[in-house]
Amino acid sequence: YAPPEKERYDKAVVQWMRQRHNWDVEMSQCIQTTGVVTAMGMAIRALTQPGDGVIVQTPVYPPFSNSVKNNGRKLIENPLKCENGVYTMDFEDLDKKAADAKLLMLCSPHNPVGRVWTRDELKTLGEICRKHNLYVLSDEIHFDLDYDHRHTVFSLAAPELADRSIICTAPSKTFNLAGLQASNIWIPDAAVRERFQAERNRIGYSELNTMAVIACQAAYESGAEWLEQCKAYLRGNLDYLREFLRTRLPQLRLIEPEGTYFAWVDCSGLGLDS
Repeated sequence: YAPPEKERYDKAVVQWMRQRHNWDVEMSQCIQTTGVVTAMGMAIRALTQPGDGVIVQTPVYPPFSNSVKNNGRKLIENPLKCENGVYTMDFEDLDKKAADAKLLMLCSPHNPVGRVWTRDELKTLGEICRKHNLYVLSDEIHFDLDYDHRHTVFSLAAPELADRSIICTAPSKTFNLAGLQASNIWIPDAAVRERFQAERNRIGYSELNTMAVIACQAAYESGAEWLEQCKAYLRGNLDYLREFLRTRLPQLRLIEPEGTYFAWVDCSGLGLDS
């Protein structure tokens, strides 16, 4: 039960966010959880009531939809549009459906389609959510795996919505530490943070294990060089896959990722059913 060096941990996290994402954070606004999916459930229960609508942008990481349904909320899908191999948000559809929702769950960068949303896209999303008085939970767990260094934290793109935003981060995808279960959840608004904290307290699983804290600290203090080498390796994997599909499986189409370590492949050319 010995607590880790909180001051050193906080310094490592703050410096990483500033140096990698131009994001000045305050640790007083940060709550640690045992994972981003855990935080999703807490946020849904803290900010919505049973039967309330929650928007997800499909296709998306399955726990988004599962978290909504498992907590007795109404799942509202705002499907992404794919044109010429590029996925974009359907803002017209979102504007219509936002009137029936209380919360939007954003995946940024997006898993699995690999989009790193532009600042303008995030700003427009924020304007729609502000218009309809929605909360936004932004899962940014892949934010370090951005090939062109242009990821924008949601609250920086839509600062007017900061009081209704929850930004979820973790070292897990960046450094392959998912098994240690450590996430940093940023909640600028004190009232929202208090409601989220109350949900965490009800669960009774409110402390990270010591190894998780130390691993996150070590990654953020000393992992930058490793990360750049990892991203170069991932680019090599994509080059290999792209050429393999071109020469061996030309019916398949790689959706070119701007971030994450996934390859989303369009198999519709095979003529198979689902």
